[in-house]
Amino acid sequence: MTTKPPAIPVRSFRFSREQYHHLGELGFFDGKRVELIRGEILEMSPINWPHQLGKIKLARALSSAFAGIGWVNEQGPLATGDSEPQPDVAVIPGRPEDYAEHPRTALLVVEVADTTLADDTTTKAELYATAGIADYWVLDLNGRQLHVFRDPQLLPHALDATAYRTHDVLQPTDSVSPLAAPTV
Repeated sequence: MTTKPPAIPVRSFRFSREQYHHLGELGFFDGKRVELIRGEILEMSPINWPHQLGKIKLARALSSAFAGIGWVNEQGPLATGDSEPQPDVAVIPGRPEDYAEHPRTALLVVEVADTTLADDTTTKAELYATAGIADYWVLDLNGRQLHVFRDPQLLPHALDATAYRTHDVLQPTDSVSPLAAPTV
């Protein structure tokens, strides 16, 4: 009779932001699009033309809307705890020159979703809520909708998480104003 060896529990290794940057400096990610989410290094999906066009249009509109209030950062890192997502568009308060390191907050974060809607409306929403981003939008290219997440709230302590209290889904004929630029 043979005995099976004991099962070895699977454990994933979590990277700090410093370790993630060091691996990048060593060339581990050359030619790859990656981001750090909750300590895990994830490969990002390729950018197709509808996604790129949506990002371009958003960046143009938001640059005008936030002139004098903040600057638009396209697919740049946002340092949030053990994560460093690269949102498609983030409006950062002040000017780029005000930052010696990656920004840690934003007035508005927008993800453009063509293949990532489920992740953008769950994992990324929780990540940005935890970071205290008051205004988070997801542009759903396939559904032709805009998901607007607002009012981040801590969930009961046992859950150890934060979520947005409001989640509105807007149609193409609806309008919305950013919280930090309400007259736009």
